[in-house]
Parts: sequence; C-alpha cells; structure tokens
Amino acid sequence: MEQQGSQNAQEPLPCANNCGFFGSPATRNLCSKCFRDSLRRAEAQAVSVAATATDALTTSSSSAAASAGPEPATAAATDQEVGKGKSGRCAACGRKVGLMGFECRCGGVFCGAHRYSDRHGCGYDYRGAGRDAIARANPVVRADKQVDKL
Repeated sequence: MEQQGSQNAQEPLPCANNCGFFGSPATRNLCSKCFRDSLRRAEAQAVSVAATATDALTTSSSSAAASAGPEPATAAATDQEVGKGKSGRCAACGRKVGLMGFECRCGGVFCGAHRYSDRHGCGYDYRGAGRDAIARANPVVRADKQVDKL
C-alpha cells in the first residue's frame, strides 16, 4: 500500500489552467508555459501599479508647481521626441530602407534614390542656413571712432 501512495505523489498532475499539459508542485501545479505567463502578468501588474503611483506623485507635484507659477511645456516636447524615430521606410516612396536609410535635414528618412534634397522635395532652407552660418562665423567688425586731434 505504501508503494501505491508514493506512486500517486509522483504521478504527474494536469495543469491547473487545463491547457492539456502537466504541471508540477514547484510551479503551483502549472505547466511551464502557463507558469511563465502568470509570472509575466504579475510583473506587468507590478509595473502598472508602480506607474500609477508615479503618476499620482507627478500629478500632485505638478499641481503644486502650477499653483506656484507657470511651468514650461518641456514634458510635451519630450513625449514627442520619444515617439519620434526612424520609421524604417522612405518618406517619399515608402520603400523599406533598413539600416541604410539616409536622414535628411528636413527630418525625413529616405532611400538611396530619394536621399538628395532635389529628389524628395525637401523643405529645408539650405540657403538661409548657409547665410546664418556665414553670419555667425564672420561677425561684423567696426572700427573705433577716432577723432582727428591735432
């Protein structure tokens, strides 16, 4: 009879999620896939709770700062920069560019055929940028006023 009891203890149990695989007591009677999924869900919940707490703190601190005085809109600009990135496609024809995309001064990413400004209708003012660069490099020099003294 003792042998039969020990065989029942070692007999594999079906997964607690009824997925069709066998679970083990070490993984809370879940199969490896269901156990991994449950860990990911628990981790995601922990992250969302932490994010909610952080949002609550920033909301309370920003409301206190707003009552103290106007705050510059740097947070909105930061969010836009984070979302912005290389799309992986040419802005002119939509072709995949992969790692060889050419980034233009107008802000777009282009393939080899559209990398030049005249090929993609670039809106960047190269002439104005050149004028500004020359003006910065060569400041106006004015001579001191001298009065002729005899």
